[in-house]
Amino acid sequence: MSRLAGTHARIAELPLAIESYRLERLEAPVTRDLTRVTTLVRLVGGGEEGLGEDVTWYAEAHDREQAAGATRSLIGAWTLDSFSTALEIEEPHKRWAYESAALDLALRQAGRSLADALGRTPQPVRFVISPGLGDPPSAEPLRRRLELYPQLRFKLDPESEWTDELVDELAATGTVDIVDYKAFYADLDSAPPDVALYRRVAEGFPEAWLEDPALTAETEEALRPHRARITWDAPIHSVADVEGLAFAPRTLNVKPSRFGFLRELLDFYDYCATQGIALYGGGMFELGPGRGQIQHLASLFNPDGPNDVAPGGYNEREPRPGLPSSPLPAASSEPGFR
Repeated sequence: MSRLAGTHARIAELPLAIESYRLERLEAPVTRDLTRVTTLVRLVGGGEEGLGEDVTWYAEAHDREQAAGATRSLIGAWTLDSFSTALEIEEPHKRWAYESAALDLALRQAGRSLADALGRTPQPVRFVISPGLGDPPSAEPLRRRLELYPQLRFKLDPESEWTDELVDELAATGTVDIVDYKAFYADLDSAPPDVALYRRVAEGFPEAWLEDPALTAETEEALRPHRARITWDAPIHSVADVEGLAFAPRTLNVKPSRFGFLRELLDFYDYCATQGIALYGGGMFELGPGRGQIQHLASLFNPDGPNDVAPGGYNEREPRPGLPSSPLPAASSEPGFR
């Protein structure tokens, strides 16, 4: 696909004027005993502000970026496409923060919503949540949340400590839509996949999507009867990554910040639509505008999937009443990308 083809062509030439920018630190405790740090990128121009969020995982990277300050050569008159071409950032999550902020600012300066610019109709967004299950793992975190929100659905990360009894207890809730093996976050040479766990989970959750398994001779044998339910997240950064998969997927997890380039993300949406690949969105414990932006994209491209884009309150360590329920309202028709 050419640089200015498909969905991307609808916004590539939007004018963008940047007069200044600054970085702000966001920090909060989240579920799984993590303290999350992100960086807010605020672009200013023409009496408007455009916001983006760098969701790079490691706090040290944010410390360095914030200490360096606003030193990038961003000031000037651009189009969205020329801004992206000139942006010298290789790390995808960091690049996405600037590209999403630029999209927000360009739309606000043009007085247009993203839905209008792309010619799409926003829809309500179905979501799941992904709490940790504690140490040792138990079904109690699910029960506490279901007491407050009986209609919740879940994405869970299996661990070797999951017994047959725990799998049965979790499955009995009838609320688990995705189980994430997270094979791409581990060194398979030092920690080969737990084949018994793979089989236990695949058989114990017969309706759930099976995300990011390691494909070895042993795991492929265990997962062969469930191959149609295998989906991918961490390896997917571009259309080329999809084309390079071992077999064609029925569905994929799309995390916009993994793509870095807005162009690459929109090309991916186009490709999946033509190939009949369903999508569901995923997040990175966003603390600021990034959360609303992935919800916004889900509303336009994959509203009905088991989107792991729940409002940020669901990422707090303990559940609390008063949070929005699924589905979320359709994306705003106000100008910008929020």
